[in-house]
Amino acid sequence: MSDAPIGIFDSGVGGLTVARAVLDQLPHEPVLYVGDTSRGPYGPRPIAQVRAFALDVMDTLVAEGVKLLVIACNSASSAVLRDARERYDVPVVEVIQPAVRRAVAATRNGHVGVIGTRATVTSRAYEDSFAAAPQLRITAQACPRFVEFVEAGVTHGPELEQAAHEYLDPVRAAGVDTLVLGCTHYPLLTGVISYVMGEDVTLVSSAEETAKDVYRVLAAQRLMRADTLPPPRHQFRSTGDARPFRELGRRFLGPEVSSVEETTELPVIRHDPSGLGEETYLGRGEAVAP
Repeated sequence: MSDAPIGIFDSGVGGLTVARAVLDQLPHEPVLYVGDTSRGPYGPRPIAQVRAFALDVMDTLVAEGVKLLVIACNSASSAVLRDARERYDVPVVEVIQPAVRRAVAATRNGHVGVIGTRATVTSRAYEDSFAAAPQLRITAQACPRFVEFVEAGVTHGPELEQAAHEYLDPVRAAGVDTLVLGCTHYPLLTGVISYVMGEDVTLVSSAEETAKDVYRVLAAQRLMRADTLPPPRHQFRSTGDARPFRELGRRFLGPEVSSVEETTELPVIRHDPSGLGEETYLGRGEAVAP
């Protein structure tokens, strides 16, 4: 089991920021990353649908024998974390709590901003997580187009700056001194976000903190890979077109993304989002409705 890979998934390339941090902190551990690009981004979708899609991917990863699951997507974390920890025998690490812990430690004036997808902001998952620190004031803002820019490979330019001002000017005017990047795509836009928010605002990305949680869990449960084993082999998969994923992956993560397997025929389990109906198995070659 200790030689099994760490399973990481996101709706697209944003979770590669988490994968990069995991590879940096645990260079001897193999990673199996799935980008659910055929159905992403998750952010604009209803929470029940995000839950169903996330369970599809996690069921597949667990069936393939990963030793730990990382939900490298804030929308999925807000929709499915409790279900995942009850459903699977392997440990589950997510991205919300690590970011919250870091923000609580970082803020100086007690006013924290949170930016995320519509699904994450609507779920109020961050406000619920900050409830343990009632002295803090939280200002949340949905930034739906940020994911579109990242998935298109756009990290600078006038159109992006205009959108950043539209989303972030009200957050800055509210007086936050710490801003949580509540989507794993957003660290790839750190330049423009910092430019608009100003150098006096601390940006908190969950990637590094999440990787620390992965390290702690593997160490505590004695799941670290033996040093005597050969160098790890990483796998990257896309449920949609592999070519843009591969290009963006190499740009955003690095040479570790040497190849990407296109898994448009990945067998998954379709869950009734209401939780009341029966699950339907989708075999290879069957279409997955968006």
